[in-house]
Amino acid sequence: MADISLADIKALREQLGTGMVDTKNALVEAEGDMEKAIEILRLKGAKGNAKRADRSTSEGLIAAQQDADATTMIELASETDFVAKNEKFVALGNTVLAAVAAAKADSLESALAAAVDGTTVGALIDDQAAIIGEKLELRRVVRLVGAHSEVYLHRTSKDLPPQVGVVVTYEGSDADTARSIAQHIAFADPLYLSKDDVPADAVEKERELVTEISRNEGKPEAALPKIVEGRLGAFFKQVALLEQDYAKDNKLTIAKVVDDAGITVSGFARFKVGA
Repeated sequence: MADISLADIKALREQLGTGMVDTKNALVEAEGDMEKAIEILRLKGAKGNAKRADRSTSEGLIAAQQDADATTMIELASETDFVAKNEKFVALGNTVLAAVAAAKADSLESALAAAVDGTTVGALIDDQAAIIGEKLELRRVVRLVGAHSEVYLHRTSKDLPPQVGVVVTYEGSDADTARSIAQHIAFADPLYLSKDDVPADAVEKERELVTEISRNEGKPEAALPKIVEGRLGAFFKQVALLEQDYAKDNKLTIAKVVDDAGITVSGFARFKVGA
């Protein structure tokens, strides 16, 4: 049997991000041959990928890349925070992001099919999952077109990569305000840009709900229309960005902030790991 040193095990672990026992066993089986050990780990991992298919991936990272005419953001997911904060996983996220952005992918399907290092993004992720021994998946992708954009990536822990990411596209020149709006979105989590963007069926459902609540509270029937409209206003403040109170000054709405700054928000996206 080949003499397997701790240095060999450490070197292979650092290269692949695999566990101590699995790495040692692969080196023993390969009789110290690094390349063969990698093949063994990949083969064993590939067999385990199918078994891991139904596992939950509630950890991971958010990453974004700004280009001249568009910004791409991804969520790369893992099973555990131990893997999420591993530098190999973070490097994988950067590689995937660059490939997805280069392909101008605007859907999960096109992102997984994007070319990278002689293979595809989907195959690369599966390959790395096989080596690491944990389910990994590209969960979400968005590409927002616009010459002006701001990105805000928020870390919920100093030990983890960004867990919340926001992209805002806008017209105008006030980048500081646009970035502040991105920070607001990270905190407030609006679903739509304006109240006009809220689907009619969602508004009608909310209207029916607040009408029933108001009646159950014993509100006078004659006063219901005004009460319902007031409560619908509160609903729009929850879901529509431009209707929300500005996180940095709740005396101002986002609509007022962007108007004073001379910018127009044309779109936004918010990702949160596991959400």
